[in-house]
This record gives sequence, C-alpha cells and structure tokens, in this order.
Amino acid sequence: MFSSVWNFIKRHKKKFIFTGAVVGGVYLLGKYAQKKIKEVQEKEASEYIAQARRQFHFESNQRTCNMTVLSMLPPLREAIVTQLNSESLTAMLKTKPANKLEIWEDLKIISFTRTVVAVYSTCMLVVLLRVQLNIIGGYLYLDNSVGKSAASPLTPPDVQQQYLSSIQHLLGDGLTELISRVKTAVQSSLGGVSLKQSLSLLELEQQLIWIRAEVDSGRPLSSYMLADDEDILADQACGLTENDLVTIRLLNETRDMLDSPDLSKVLSACLNRGFSRLLDNLAEFFRLPVSDSAPNCAPDSLSAVSLPLAKIIPIINGQINSVCSETPSHFVQDLLLNDQVKEFAAIVYETFSTPQELQK
Repeated sequence: MFSSVWNFIKRHKKKFIFTGAVVGGVYLLGKYAQKKIKEVQEKEASEYIAQARRQFHFESNQRTCNMTVLSMLPPLREAIVTQLNSESLTAMLKTKPANKLEIWEDLKIISFTRTVVAVYSTCMLVVLLRVQLNIIGGYLYLDNSVGKSAASPLTPPDVQQQYLSSIQHLLGDGLTELISRVKTAVQSSLGGVSLKQSLSLLELEQQLIWIRAEVDSGRPLSSYMLADDEDILADQACGLTENDLVTIRLLNETRDMLDSPDLSKVLSACLNRGFSRLLDNLAEFFRLPVSDSAPNCAPDSLSAVSLPLAKIIPIINGQINSVCSETPSHFVQDLLLNDQVKEFAAIVYETFSTPQELQK
C-alpha cells in the first residue's frame, strides 16, 4: 500500500511542488495584504484623530478671536471719542454761545466722522485680529504637534506679546490717519448741506455711499491696520534678538495677508454689512406711526420720512455706542459671524498650521 502511494507521489511530484508553492504564496500574500490593510487603517485613524484635533483647536481659536475683539472695542471707542470729542461741543451749545451756528457745523462734521470711523475701524479690528490670532494659532498647533520639541517653540510667549502689541497702530497712528481721511470725505460730502435741510433715510444712505467712495479711493485700507514701513516694523520688534527677528517675520507675514486680494474682499464684505447694519439702526428714527402713514406709502419706506439735518446729527453721533459695543450687539455679531470672515480665517489657519510652512 505504501509503495503504491509513494509511486503516486513520485509520478505527480511536480504538481505537488507547484501546488505547495501556490498555496504558500497565497498565504504569504494574504499575510502581506493584512499587514498593509492594518497599516492603512492605522494611518487613516491617525489622520482622522489629527484632523479632529486640528479642527477642535481651530474652533477654540475662533472663540478666542471673538472674545479678543470684544475686549478691544472699549479702548477703540475711547480712542475715537478722545480724538473726535463731540460731547464738548454739545456742552458748549447748552451755554447758548454767540457762535452757535459755527459749533453746530463742527458738530455735524465730527458726528458723522466718528460714526463712519467707528464702522471702518471696527471692521478693521475684526479682520486684523482674525489674521493675527490665526497665524499665532497655526504656529501654536505646530508647537503642540507630536514630535515637536517644547524647548524650541515657533512662537514663544514673548514673541506673541510683541507681535500682538502691533494692534496699537490701529488704535494710534493708524486711527489718526483714518480719522483725517474720513473727515476730509465727510467735509466734502456734507460740508455744504444746510442744518435745516431735510434728508430721508435714502438720501442719508447716499451721503454715506459718497463718503465711503472717497475714503476707499485713497491709500489702501490695510495701511491703517498695520504699519507698512520696514523700519517701523523693526522698531516695533525693538531689537535684534532671535525673538525680535521672529516678531518681524510674523509682522511681515501679516502684512502679506493684509495686502492680499482675498483680504480686501473680506474687508469690503464687512464694511458693506457694517454700513447696512448702521442704516438699520438709523431706520428706527425714520419710521412713521402706522396711523400717520400715507395710503400709497409704506411706513418702512426709505423715503417716507425726512428729518432736518440738525435732528439727524444727535442720532448719528450716538451710533458709536452701538458700533463699538463690548456687549455682543447685532452690529458686532454680524461681523464676527460673517461667512467670508470665517472662511478667510480658516485659510490663514490652514496656511500656518501645516509643517510645509516651516520649509518656506
């Protein structure tokens, strides 16, 4: 029996060898495939965890941006009011001075100027802080990434403080230059308008459009947000230490972002929304009581009510308290929740939170 089996094996030896090789190959191939599948699954899981962690860090950073904007609005409002002090003119009018008309003319220009400046500077503050804090946030994400040495952070605390202090340009020299520009535009648009002349909300909107057009036709708006002179940037960094050089690099990266066409579109969208919200606020003072409405004129029509410019001035003058409010007003919320602002913030964060940025 055994001899017959042995003879069978010898006759079919090559077939057995071939079959064994195939079976062994399939087994090894299966083990290799299992290993590769496991590696792919582990890589996908790792990437998913990293992406979720990155998303969580980004969302947390946006909440920090929002809180920082709200905390900066009071000093911004104070800086505007200090340079455009309409309250002193109002107090002088209560004394019934001989030059009453002259003071009213000054009050007209200052009131419109400070409200327009408040809209511009608040929009700039939202955009600038969104850029700065997402640049910092991107680098902080890299600092906290696996494999990154904590002993050599990309943005040490001292650098962050130096870098973020550049916001003072918007509250200082930048604001002064913006006020000068807006004041010239207001004077050009409203200087010849009599205090007794009545304006409807539609006509008031047209005045604001003219003012905006003249302001926007001047120097780039980004120049009011961050000093653009290289020597000034170096002075802001105050020295030649390694941290100071990192601060200058961050400022230059910020300047590149501020000068980009995408940011110009984002800022324009913020300004459009800001002035639209301002007009919504003003519309409350241009409403006819329902009982007094003309049959063919809707109570909310932009031309239904006209007010003398002298009565519009106090209304305009008080808008700064709504625009630069540290409590989340509709005006500020509209800017913080603007889709274009959020999308641009994501682009900035993405740019500076990827390791490739370190090689540039």
